[in-house]
Amino acid sequence: MPSPIQPLDPAILNKITRLELRARTIVEGFLAGMHKSPYHGFSVEFAEHREYAPGDDLRHLDWKVYGRSDRLYLKEYELETNLRTHILLDVSESMDYRSGALSKLELAGQLAASMTYLVLRQQDAVGLACFSRDLGARLAPHSGMGALRPLLAGIASARAGQTTNLGLVLDRVAERTRNKSLILLVSDLLDKPEAILKGLQHLRHRRHDVIVFHVLDDHEVTFPFERMTLFDGMEEAPKVIVDPRPIRKAYLAELEKFLAAIRKGCLQLGIDYARFTTGQAIDVALSEYLARRLAAR
Repeated sequence: MPSPIQPLDPAILNKITRLELRARTIVEGFLAGMHKSPYHGFSVEFAEHREYAPGDDLRHLDWKVYGRSDRLYLKEYELETNLRTHILLDVSESMDYRSGALSKLELAGQLAASMTYLVLRQQDAVGLACFSRDLGARLAPHSGMGALRPLLAGIASARAGQTTNLGLVLDRVAERTRNKSLILLVSDLLDKPEAILKGLQHLRHRRHDVIVFHVLDDHEVTFPFERMTLFDGMEEAPKVIVDPRPIRKAYLAELEKFLAAIRKGCLQLGIDYARFTTGQAIDVALSEYLARRLAAR
């Protein structure tokens, strides 16, 4: 059985603590955290209740509900909930691949956990959904550091399995996410580029801000194999034994074609694209990405 993901790396947190994650687009009513609403005199309307979590602001407790149910619930307001961050974590079978210390899923988990911590620290709301062939259970976005533990638990318990259907998943997210949000996709993107880009386009059509964190294993990028090798097919692909030397050039050419299609598509859609590999110093790579995003505003 794979070991649990160890999501929060102190080295990464040390690098990103002084940085911010901001939306590129102005969204109506976005008032929480580091952001200000573009509207003046905008009314604050009650939106929904959510269960109290340790660390939440006690000023928003609904004592009438407590009196009726003996349970603590907070009132949430429209201005505080219009923009939320949704982290989509790929747990398909191919994410289990590793050539070194980290699997792709463990790398993705560290990225997702670090961004969760960053969003909560700047007093914004974040939720989590794991997916493979379909969208799995979702943790609704919450703000306040009290939400950190259940979100990290959701990331740490993630296990890879089943095939990928990324286009379908992105369509489902677009259909079910009512308020304009920041969508962070963390995935190896091993699906047809046209299906991925169509799903991303659906999110942008719904006016969500989107970031793609593309995670790959070092061996997937460099293809360093020199001897007859048994390649274990993932996501229902068969095992094959091949001499890797004659196919290395063709493999790398196909990989670059795939990466170029994804990068170009994201650029055309106004989507941030950042690639991370398992051999990188993740604290450096993530902090550099966040700094570039801030500088580009």
